[in-house]
Order: sequence, then structure tokens, then C-alpha cells
Amino acid sequence: MLDAAVHCFWSRGYEATSVRDLIESTGLTGASIYNAFGDKRAFYRKALAHYVQGSIADRIRRCEGMAPRAAIGAFFAEILTRSLSDEEHKGCMLVNAALEVTPLDAAFNGDVADVLARIEAFFLGRVAAGQADGTITSSLTAEDLARHLLGVLMGVRVLARVRPERATLEGVIGGAFALLDGGADRAA
Repeated sequence: MLDAAVHCFWSRGYEATSVRDLIESTGLTGASIYNAFGDKRAFYRKALAHYVQGSIADRIRRCEGMAPRAAIGAFFAEILTRSLSDEEHKGCMLVNAALEVTPLDAAFNGDVADVLARIEAFFLGRVAAGQADGTITSSLTAEDLARHLLGVLMGVRVLARVRPERATLEGVIGGAFALLDGGADRAA
């Protein structure tokens, strides 16, 4: 039921999704939705949390145990695959929520900011470990590189909605990896 709600909100967006859409996609009655979640907003928050757990948190868990550079590579390889195989060009539900809902809702803003902080913390941990083992440059601070990787991730997921072209997305990601290596000359 939550998977169906995620797909409904993700493909239409929060504002364009009606309670009727949710009834049709989940098979729940309107009364069941209101009894279980209170309202559409609360249902959306629950669906977004479900998406984060099944997608972002799961990806972080799988990558955390890898070698630092491999972890970042695997993370972005999965993002690239998801972005290129998304025939509906939905992008990332978290990014969509950040753009559509958080400017108007402080609670959603907090939810999204918390997830972005978790992603940044994953990058920071992997970059710091890579700097310690010499596989990632120390020419920039681990914090700056982690912030840059977060920005690259957000950019790739936004580009995937409007320009889901392999060369474009790989170029953006490749530039980030050149930076991890200490610059474009070393990456070549």
C-alpha cells in the first residue's frame, strides 16, 4: 500500500495528487486513509519516509561497508542506473519534495534536510576514510568534498528529470570523481 502511494505521489507530485488518486492507486477507502494517516499531507510524509528507507537509506547501508572510493562509486553508479532507466522521468522523490513542498512547510523542510544531512554524512565518512588511506585527495577538506558530492547528487537527480542523457549525467559524475582524485589532470 505504501509502495502504491509512493508511486502515486512520486509520479504526480504532492499538489497534483488527489485523495481520489490515492484511493485508486492504493485500494484503500477515503475513510481508511483518513483513519490511518489523518490527511493527505500526513500520508505523503509517511510515503516519503517509506521511499527514503527503501531507496536512500538502503543504498547507504549497502555502500557503507565498501572501500571508501568504491562506496562512492557504487552509490553514484546506482544513481546513474536509476536515472537512466526511469522512463517516466520522475527524478528523485526526495528532491521533488524539496522543490515542491519544503518551501511551504517547515516540517517537510526538516524531514528533507535530515535526509540530506544523512547523505552528506555518508559522503563525509567515505571521503575521510579515503583521505586516510590515500585513495581520495587531501587537497580539499573532507567536509568540502562531501558537500560537493551532495551537490552533484542533487544536480544529477534534477537533470535526470529533464535531460536524462547518459553523456550529460556521466559527465557531471565524472567531474566529481576527477575532483576526488585531485583534479582533472590526475583523473586522466
